[in-house]
Amino acid sequence: MSDYLFAVLDAGGAVPPVLSVAGSLAERGHDVRVLADPVVRAEVEAVGARHVPWTHGPHRHVRSKESDIAKDWQARTPVGAMATTRDGFMVGPAAEFARDTLDELARQPADAVVSEMLPFGAMIAGQAAGVPVAVLFTTVLPLPVPGRPPFGPGFMPARGLPGRLRDAGVGRLSGAMWNKALPRLNATRAAHGLEPLGHVFDQIGGTDRMLVLTSEAFDFPAAELPPHVRYVGPRLADPAWAEEWTPPPGDEPLVLVGMSSTYQKHTGLLDRVAEALGRLPVRGLITTGPAVAPEEVSAPANVTVVRSAPHAQVLEHAAAVVTHAGHGTVIKSLAQGVPVVALPIGRDQPDVAARLVASGAGLRLRPGSPARRIAAAVERVLDEPSFRVAAARLADAIASEVAQDRAAAELEALVEESATAAPMATSATAAAT
Repeated sequence: MSDYLFAVLDAGGAVPPVLSVAGSLAERGHDVRVLADPVVRAEVEAVGARHVPWTHGPHRHVRSKESDIAKDWQARTPVGAMATTRDGFMVGPAAEFARDTLDELARQPADAVVSEMLPFGAMIAGQAAGVPVAVLFTTVLPLPVPGRPPFGPGFMPARGLPGRLRDAGVGRLSGAMWNKALPRLNATRAAHGLEPLGHVFDQIGGTDRMLVLTSEAFDFPAAELPPHVRYVGPRLADPAWAEEWTPPPGDEPLVLVGMSSTYQKHTGLLDRVAEALGRLPVRGLITTGPAVAPEEVSAPANVTVVRSAPHAQVLEHAAAVVTHAGHGTVIKSLAQGVPVVALPIGRDQPDVAARLVASGAGLRLRPGSPARRIAAAVERVLDEPSFRVAAARLADAIASEVAQDRAAAELEALVEESATAAPMATSATAAAT
């Protein structure tokens, strides 16, 4: 049995997939603790892990618009939203998250620290303690990779010299924006006895494992990946707060609407999607999530609005999905062979939507699109067989990827490799002496 310390922030869709991995390790007999917001405690305990609350790092006690930590929906530009994420979650509070993680490691040592990509401080703490560190990406791989467009704008792969120049220029600008936080990151690292870095993303790249919780068939092809990057397949479990659901009566196609589980100033978008479905001969189901109350959405007679429903169950009946292009909703839809209409708002959503379009399994619209345009897109994915054929092709690939729990196996291998390397290092030191 090994001891794993996970770190996750309640800042979007990362909690369910991270806890799915934690729960899998607990089922295998390992001791698993999860550093997480107090609001996540019940979900952590439901998967058989022990909850450890963030104390010094930013955290939430309730899920609401007011409790949102970064409030990236207040940013006026995508660059401003990126800076909010960088300073509100990743680099800004790294010292506080590192303190919480080191306090817990002092209370009970771990064989590995497993962090999602936002709390840089947890990674720093693991490295400072000499513990193997793994990072879980709960979306497509966001790091710069040769042959892929820079992450953020939602670009499709480059074509020809103009596209390569576009990627190079935007990549430089993006790197400069992230590196505005480099002095602060290096100061935190120095305070814990770690060497300075040349780029903010080197904090992630310098860990022992980077596990991408998506389908490799869904992500863009890469010319080359670092050897410690592993695609381990998506996690398809619903969040613990999903409520029971019964299919509405009727034979019309069922269209599921799933938007952000955190507030992204998207109530107006939900209203327009509801209006769009009201123009079509469909049964609509809108799940608002914890951040928006169902009564805030104006819906026609053929559209039901609920706070939550188990998407895995709903997708067995659904003919199409309309979403903000959060990775969890998109990949669960494709795993069931259901085509998607995406209206990305921000965060990783433009890049997820780009991969959706490239796969042929859906359409992308601007989030400000009027109801008539949304209705036309839904009608198109319902009527044109090519979208369902492409979604079915991805469903087959995803099924083969999730047949074995590669994420849990990789984390077990990481601990085994570390245990093997430690005696070898000790022997080598003794021989040199």
